Amino acid sequence: MAIERGTVIDGKYEILKEIGRGGMSVVYLAMDNRLNKQWAVKVLQRQGIGKNNEVIINKVPDDTELMKRLDHPAIPRIVDIIDREDDPQIYIVMDYVEGESLDKILDEFGAQPQDLVIDWAKQICDTLGYLHSQKPPIIYRDMKPANIMLKPEGNIKLIDFGIAREYKEQSLADTTALGTRGYASPEHFGGRTDARSDIYTLGMTMHHLLTGADPRPKSYEYIPIREYNPELSSGLEHIIDKCTAWDPDDRYQNCNELMYDLEHYTEIDDNFKKKQKNKLLTFIIALGLAIVFLVVGVTSNFMVSHQYDNMIAVSGSYDDKVKSYYEAVNVSPDDTRAYSKILDAYEGNGKFGQKESQKFIAAFNKANFNKSSGDYHELIYKLGLTYFYLYTGDNTFRSRVQAAGPYFKEIVESTDAASFNNYSTAENYYRMYSFYSEFILKSSKNDIQKKDYDELLKSFSKCLNNLENYKNNDASYVKLTIFQEIFNFLNTYRNSLATCKVDEQTVLSLLDMVYSKTNTLAPTAEESIKIRDTILNNYNSYKESIETTYANVAERSN
Repeated sequence: MAIERGTVIDGKYEILKEIGRGGMSVVYLAMDNRLNKQWAVKVLQRQGIGKNNEVIINKVPDDTELMKRLDHPAIPRIVDIIDREDDPQIYIVMDYVEGESLDKILDEFGAQPQDLVIDWAKQICDTLGYLHSQKPPIIYRDMKPANIMLKPEGNIKLIDFGIAREYKEQSLADTTALGTRGYASPEHFGGRTDARSDIYTLGMTMHHLLTGADPRPKSYEYIPIREYNPELSSGLEHIIDKCTAWDPDDRYQNCNELMYDLEHYTEIDDNFKKKQKNKLLTFIIALGLAIVFLVVGVTSNFMVSHQYDNMIAVSGSYDDKVKSYYEAVNVSPDDTRAYSKILDAYEGNGKFGQKESQKFIAAFNKANFNKSSGDYHELIYKLGLTYFYLYTGDNTFRSRVQAAGPYFKEIVESTDAASFNNYSTAENYYRMYSFYSEFILKSSKNDIQKKDYDELLKSFSKCLNNLENYKNNDASYVKLTIFQEIFNFLNTYRNSLATCKVDEQTVLSLLDMVYSKTNTLAPTAEESIKIRDTILNNYNSYKESIETTYANVAERSN
């Protein structure tokens, strides 16, 4: 039932006009006659009719309780709730956000200027970062231009927290698919949304604002922003493409990472331009060589080959070698040897973080390798090992397994790799990858079987033996981090192992193997010494805990 202009609610809120309407609520602009200040008043009918004509009794929405404890300049405040049983309506008094929603700005003016969108994106990123920092984190879930208000002074506010929710680690999946088609991430539809889902929706919102291309129609196809407008920043295109990656692991993992790139997008742009310049230079060289080929034929082929061989045979510092190897990649991008040399250099230097990973994969993905060749299988096997042993990522064993797994998987699933020398070892690492990939899903459904654990323990055992061949300068640290992961796994999951009737002696033998191999190491770095001592000091208590758990499980089953 509409409220007439001039009606005073709770003796102080005078209704001025209606400013919005939803399924079971109406929003009015009201004047607080005591404070002489305007507020927005959301009015809900206490009793409504649902879509199946059933009677619905409304209460104060969950998002209202959630918003009451938030304090951020881009989030409207809840200042009063009037909820009396004798009144057929509930009144929620909140900040009145004066301005225009970005969807209306898009409708009227089309694609927005790049600098303006970046400024809005940074404000939104800061707001999402605040929400995600709450305990527990709050996931907004419905970012889109219609839910972003632009105030007259240029600041933005997020509105409509109707489907925001608190993120709980133990909740594997959201109960319903909520979000707006086109903007919503893949996991909005049947998966578990988290902070990275908000980053996806922000990426799609930025894309819409920059291009004017509405992602909601079913016919919509994602196209990078510079294909709409080549004048847009290549650095910004990289940021949006990363935000909207299909796999959450390929996106920015938090708003701090995203904010950093938004503030430094011109540096990303410069890197891109440098690469483009290198490409142009390479093209000019190649064109010049092509002309020479016409003149001197085989001699020119020899020159290019000789140049490439010299580049990958360079000696000197780590930086000099890496630079020369990447130059060789530019000269002959489909030759696997330079890529292999790059990985050798990373391994010798003991460093393979996100920066090194991104640079390598950017070059690797552009190459047109012969994927049936043994050289290619050797390369991706080495790449898998580099990720497995060296990748820092988020500094967890699981992140290394997940990063390495796809390369071992490619070997295992390739019909051309069956005769590959390291096929069985690749298969072993792939088993670990498969287990960890499915572990969260299976454990939530109590669906882990004895055979799953048996395969994993076999893989752990082979991994421990394979580590004997790892001889680089950081060998102790690499070995100890893997020893620690296996050691902790056996103790943490001892009850599940016993319940699934995994052989107790197999578990204890693996624990003993970790202990024995740890005891042979004599690390000098403080962090490595700390890990070694932790394993050695906990060995007896872990062994006793495993034996006790198996005894208790056996007793309960009798």
